[in-house]
Amino acid sequence: MTDSTAPSRAWGIDSEYGVLRDVLVCRPDNFRWLPTSSISKRTLASSARFDPGLAKRQHDEFLDAFRTAGVTVHELPLDPHLPYQVYARDSSAMTPDGALVTQMSQWWRRGEYAPVIRFYQGREIPICEMVTAGSFEGGDFHVIEPGAVLIGFSGERTQEQAAQQVAGWMEARDWEVCLAPIAEHYVHIDLMVCMLAPKLAAACLETTDSKVIEWLRGMGIKTIPVSFRDTMELGCNVVSLGDDRVLSTAGSTELNARLRAMGFTVYDPDVSMFTLGGGGVHCMCQALRRDPA
Repeated sequence: MTDSTAPSRAWGIDSEYGVLRDVLVCRPDNFRWLPTSSISKRTLASSARFDPGLAKRQHDEFLDAFRTAGVTVHELPLDPHLPYQVYARDSSAMTPDGALVTQMSQWWRRGEYAPVIRFYQGREIPICEMVTAGSFEGGDFHVIEPGAVLIGFSGERTQEQAAQQVAGWMEARDWEVCLAPIAEHYVHIDLMVCMLAPKLAAACLETTDSKVIEWLRGMGIKTIPVSFRDTMELGCNVVSLGDDRVLSTAGSTELNARLRAMGFTVYDPDVSMFTLGGGGVHCMCQALRRDPA
């Protein structure tokens, strides 16, 4: 399916599992590994070598999964000074009222606000808020279900004062907010918890704060456990496409097998060039429009 500039769409999401209709991504033309996280630092210290040709082929396979699932793909304008734009989750977050523009922490990502604002303005997609209180990244904003959002902060990439600012905006809209401190090596909350379907999440029970797990259970949400080892290889960082369909990765074999056994359709492209760089398929896209949950 092709990119559309029609402004008549009802943009926004009220969950992470409604049927995905439109998604925002960025081509990896300028991508290279940088020491952005414990994961990419480990990669850079290893014998692994970045292959830009393989990265482009893997990204094409990633995009094909969306198109096969009937999702319209939109692309951020490329900027040669922004090598980590490919992780399109982080420069914004989508709410029912439109986009929330974030503020990136690391200097090589700070400029990502510019192309994402240009994209939203060019498509006449509402921008409802812009973070000003400190650094906040989209991987720490997870819409659990209508009226409930999980917000993570480590103090390094997303700072508590910025998380509080975003939480205040959501609470003003009568949303329930769970603020979750996370360890710095996890980078973002979406490495630890991702919604799969109504009342079903993938989560690392070993490391996710017990208060978060209790909060999820209090809403009747069941969890499929993902091991600490797998989460550090981005095995929990998956995207619900709605209607019992999930975009995962070839490397997340245990979760993929469990989902298939439960009747899910699982798309599992190989995105190793990107997981080695610190982000999985959830990090590589931003939902723009989902059917209401």
